Amino acid sequence: MDGGATTGSADRPLIDRATAASGVRRLLMLGGSLMVLAALLALLGNAYGGIALLVIFGGLAMAGLAAIFATALGFVQFTGRIAEASIAKDFLDTARTGMLILDRKGRIIYANKAYGEITGATSAAGVKTLERLLARETEASEAIYHLANLARENRTGQREFRLPRSLYDSTDPTPHWYRASVRPLNTSNGTLHAWQILDITSERKHQESSFQDLQHAIDYLDRAPAGFFATDGNLKIAYLNATLADWLGVDLVEFRPFSRSILEFVPEASHPLLALPQDGANALDTTAIDLDLITKSGRSLPVRLLRKPVADDVAAPGTVRTLVLNRSGDNHAASPVEVAEARFTRFFNSSPMAIAVLDRQGRAVRSNAVFRQIFGNESANGTAAIESSILAAGRDGFQQALGSAMEGQAGVPPIDAEIEGERTRAVRFYVSPIPNSGADTEEVVILYGVDITEQRALEEQFAKSQKMQAIGNLAGGIAHDFNNVLTIITASVDFLLLNHRTGDPSFQDLLLIKQSANRAASLVRQLLAYSRRQTMRPKMLNLTDVVADMHLLLKRVSGDHAKLERHHARDLWPVMADIGQFEQVITNLVQNARDAMPDGGTITISTRNVEAAEAAAFGYAEMTEGDYVLAEISDTGTGMPVEVAERIFEPFFTTKDIGKGTGLGLSMVYGIVKQSGGFIFVDTKPGEGTTFRIFLPRHIPAQVTATKSDAVAAPVNAKVDLSGTASILLVEDEDHVRAGNVRALKMRGYDVHEAASGIEALEVMEELDGKIELVVSDVVMPEMDGPTLLREMRKTRPELKFIFVSGYAEDAFAKNLPEGEKFGFLAKPFSLRELAVAVKNMLDE
Repeated sequence: MDGGATTGSADRPLIDRATAASGVRRLLMLGGSLMVLAALLALLGNAYGGIALLVIFGGLAMAGLAAIFATALGFVQFTGRIAEASIAKDFLDTARTGMLILDRKGRIIYANKAYGEITGATSAAGVKTLERLLARETEASEAIYHLANLARENRTGQREFRLPRSLYDSTDPTPHWYRASVRPLNTSNGTLHAWQILDITSERKHQESSFQDLQHAIDYLDRAPAGFFATDGNLKIAYLNATLADWLGVDLVEFRPFSRSILEFVPEASHPLLALPQDGANALDTTAIDLDLITKSGRSLPVRLLRKPVADDVAAPGTVRTLVLNRSGDNHAASPVEVAEARFTRFFNSSPMAIAVLDRQGRAVRSNAVFRQIFGNESANGTAAIESSILAAGRDGFQQALGSAMEGQAGVPPIDAEIEGERTRAVRFYVSPIPNSGADTEEVVILYGVDITEQRALEEQFAKSQKMQAIGNLAGGIAHDFNNVLTIITASVDFLLLNHRTGDPSFQDLLLIKQSANRAASLVRQLLAYSRRQTMRPKMLNLTDVVADMHLLLKRVSGDHAKLERHHARDLWPVMADIGQFEQVITNLVQNARDAMPDGGTITISTRNVEAAEAAAFGYAEMTEGDYVLAEISDTGTGMPVEVAERIFEPFFTTKDIGKGTGLGLSMVYGIVKQSGGFIFVDTKPGEGTTFRIFLPRHIPAQVTATKSDAVAAPVNAKVDLSGTASILLVEDEDHVRAGNVRALKMRGYDVHEAASGIEALEVMEELDGKIELVVSDVVMPEMDGPTLLREMRKTRPELKFIFVSGYAEDAFAKNLPEGEKFGFLAKPFSLRELAVAVKNMLDE
């Protein structure tokens, strides 16, 4: 490397191969000149000419070898791009960044002047690689080691490190920052590595100074006597200062930008005030809003918001910066007039009803937040008349009331109307004239609006519920009386069948009467299902399994023209329902879906879990909060108009032709679902099909399940001995029913005593000195009902066996009995054999 280093020049590098190559070229030129001179001496006969030629040829041979090696090492390049190489060389020599080039063995090929100045090298001998220079520097060794590994892998990298002193001057105690980097250089002679180092101390000092200035600015803003926050287009808080955070009770340590919305601290009625105009000349103006903020503790904080949308390129679209002024009474700087104005504005904007001042054209001059929420921005800003947003049905009444108020008439009756918008709202309007408003006065009428949408929905729901309840009571009463009639018919036919054999001419007629009575009993059961008074045996079910087991049956019910599809979610929650009754529900709905598609279509049955939040999102006001299992039965049929859909659950209402339906199918479905604690809704439009949604409450199994009563159930067709000699008291207020039952039990050998009421039964019990083994009693009786009779008798005879007979469901009266009471139950109408089986089973327990 000797001969190529310079130490005193300010424009040259410490080590440079180009200088060595230039020396080789000059040596070759000198040798050529000497050779020509020696040849001339030899020709002139000089004695030393030959010797000179030999010496010259030897020197040239050595120079040639040196040139060959110089060319191989890159010292000499025989190209025509000398000017470009010179420019690159001058650029590197005068660069501010220290540059060091190493070959693949780590030997120094080139080091510019800046490298020597940064590292403290004043001569070629003092130049060291960064690895050697910083190997013992704890703060820098890790960074340099990382870069050295990158160099060995021919990769590029950069690191910054801090030293407690300067590399150039070891006596300088000031800390210095350096940025080092390495990158591979691919040349014709192989891969070289370019190391760079730069002193960035001044840059870091500038950054630290800027950071300190920013911290001071933030501190000034945080400690300002006014609140400040910035929001994005979705009203998410990007920043809020410490003053506002203290007012609202927000912990700045836990706060994260865009994690909370400013709407969390604003009453819902005031939310529309925070909506900004989307376009127009005033879209970027500063607006003032007086409202109350809600702190973390729930207290109300009156403030004035000065809002300014941001239109520069730095902030995101929709960014709004807001200054918050405290308008509470604690602000002693405010004048009494300002305090009174702030108090009125707060009341005005916080009012739960819509308030607006109207001009003579019916346009809003000023309005509050609720008015903007109900009527929209156009009506609130006065760009559209109020009546333009009112549906036609209520527009005339509103115009008349408004005209009366403009004429100065007081006591204008309220007007109910519906407002169109994203969703139709029912509003009750109150209009009042402004006293002393002349022809030149802009403000003439005060309009008050109360949103009664939910109230109207509840009224309609209550009216519908009352209607359904009234129909149910009527149906239940009819079913009870009809059951007694059917019981008499069934018992009489059974007695006649005992005296007529199969070959008797009257036998077939008697069978026909019995079959008709059974069919009538089926209709009664449907009425009882609607009135929710039928007997049900609920147990824990998985609806997916129930529907799957019914698949073959539902295929037959749906017919050949309809396609039946099933979709079931996994891990369905259990429900409590009577499996037989629920099967009737599904069968009936599938049959109705088939009838709604005369030309064929698709019937879809699906089941899935619905959590409480999703259930509330359906918007059914009647449905209570909780988790449900949803069963949907939908079709692609003709659908139904609204007036039909509102009545489909009413008994005896049907859209089928006369003689093709009783109108009790969907009413039975409604009753079964309601009695199971669930809800059923219909979603339909003409030409778009129909969907029935059944929501059954999620059942969480308990570890121990206790039954309230044990109903009598036994196979009525089993061949068992139904005779007995026990003493039985039969209580029934219907004479013919009582007579038939007494006769049937006496035929079996029992000692039967009878009573027409509960009071009479107590008297009979006293006469017999309590020597009764079983009581068979009706539930609904005058003077004293069945449950009351049970309680009175068990005061003296706790072990007395009891069977209730009723056309209503067991649950309809079991709730009136003490917890744990045991009794049997027999549903009307029943045959003589069913009565005998129930009595036998109860006595044998």
